[in-house]
Amino acid sequence: MVAFRKLLIAALWSGVLAGLLLTAAQSLQVIPTLLQAEAYEQHALATNPPLQSASAGHSDHAAHAAWQPQNGWQRTFFTAVANAGLAIGFALLLGAAMLFRGHEKNWRRGLLWGAAGFAVFFVAPSLGLPPEVPGTAAAQLGDRQAWWLLTVLASGSGLALLVFAGKAPVKLLGVLLLLLPHLIGAPQPRLPVSSAPAELAQTFIYATALTNAVFWLALGGLMGLFYRDMA
Repeated sequence: MVAFRKLLIAALWSGVLAGLLLTAAQSLQVIPTLLQAEAYEQHALATNPPLQSASAGHSDHAAHAAWQPQNGWQRTFFTAVANAGLAIGFALLLGAAMLFRGHEKNWRRGLLWGAAGFAVFFVAPSLGLPPEVPGTAAAQLGDRQAWWLLTVLASGSGLALLVFAGKAPVKLLGVLLLLLPHLIGAPQPRLPVSSAPAELAQTFIYATALTNAVFWLALGGLMGLFYRDMA
């Protein structure tokens, strides 16, 4: 119970701080890019209604939501709350991994765990399903969620075997697990349409990748720092 309490406190502090940092980073370019894409989406839906059905797999939340926060402080506040909650969950995963491995806990080692989290939870899934702006066609949500989960599990297991396993055949199994989701292939839409310009979509991918890298490194470093201080 004492170890769990220390882990929980460290995850709460790390998650809140990293979530706020992520929100600040997103406010610089991710959210402005989203707002531009939403303007293109609304214009496309107004002038070309059939596009709505083509892109429903990705943007039906924007078209049919009963309520959503207004742009400005409301959107920033709810984004910060969601980011902090998500970060706390990820911090608990990182802390559990640190506890399981049993190595010395510090911010430097935490950075390595954060980099691993970035690779597993963002880079690997993004190779098949890159971040998409509103108004972009996508495959069925259930198919994308199943592939994302498969990719995270396979990538996490594969990376762990590749780094921690001592025998070459086991490391080879880790490589195969890393490749497995991409050999299967991510689900793709029937018609690759988008209401936003390609340049805007590319900017969104770069901005999302950068903010996620900052988030994961900060989360890992903070988790290592707070967990060490409470040990």
